Amino acid sequence: MHSLRSWAARTLIGVGIAGALGTGAQALAADYDGSPQVAEFVEEMTRDYGFASEQLVSLFAEVERKQAILDAISRPAEKVKPWKDYRPIFITDKRIAHGVEFWKNNQAALEKAEAEYGVPPQFIVAIIGVETFYGGNTGSWRVMDALSTLAFDYPPRAPFFRKELREFLLLTREEQVDPITLKGSYAGAMGLPQFMPSSFRAYAVDFDGDGHINIWSNPTDAIGSVASYFKRHGWQAGGQVASRVEASGTRVDEGLTQGLDPVKSVAELRALGWQSQDKLAEDLPVTAFRLEGAQGDEYWFGLPNFYTITRYNRSVMYAMAVNQLAELLVEARGNR
Repeated sequence: MHSLRSWAARTLIGVGIAGALGTGAQALAADYDGSPQVAEFVEEMTRDYGFASEQLVSLFAEVERKQAILDAISRPAEKVKPWKDYRPIFITDKRIAHGVEFWKNNQAALEKAEAEYGVPPQFIVAIIGVETFYGGNTGSWRVMDALSTLAFDYPPRAPFFRKELREFLLLTREEQVDPITLKGSYAGAMGLPQFMPSSFRAYAVDFDGDGHINIWSNPTDAIGSVASYFKRHGWQAGGQVASRVEASGTRVDEGLTQGLDPVKSVAELRALGWQSQDKLAEDLPVTAFRLEGAQGDEYWFGLPNFYTITRYNRSVMYAMAVNQLAELLVEARGNR
């Protein structure tokens, strides 16, 4: 993992506790000197979660406000790419080849994850491949800087990031790791599977049994944690993910799902002109969607396991990329 420094080893770095708690003239140092929001947060963590105030004061003395993070999160969203342009970003020969290698190097952990959680190896590998290129790009921002910047200086989503900052401090105390050492994305997503702190505390597992959960540099823990997340979000062992559909007639568009939640059954959609290429239960609720593919429009049913993948990232195209990368990993592995 990263170099460990116990929470208990943290000492006051020339800063008054009274200021941190908002009861005196002294206040936090560094970029959050005098911040009433930080003082309130320190008081909350001390009062409600039993943190020692001097440890938090010491920690926030090292935290830096990052304007680049505020610029990135405030940037207007790019126009959503059509599937024909989105797919080639994630479905590449290089990503497939590296995925086969990752699978080979971690085969025992992947087999264990399937046995315990019912999630086949290819989907776990695909998630890690799409998220961080198998650990090659896990983020270079200090998580404390990212979450603090967004919690205290980004009002539109401050409550969310303040909650994630609280979860982050709790997880670092539980894992006995110095929070200032951990890195992630500019939004605070961490490790090979890019878990937010709340997801880490809810779903991450010590899959190798060494007494610590390390999703940053331990593929075994990352693999078990992805499988745990999927299982807890409804993954059905042995179930397929998506089914190609032939769509025709004047009522096809009436079947398109608004959002991601499956609201119409296979039978209801068939009455609107949607005919699956697979034999599916008539009463099965599915997500019905259309993609702009390289060869024209594609119609698909997203099945229960597809919906589970969208719990990881709320995007139809993300779930399709994971599913198709998983299929190609199986194919490529079989050809070796």
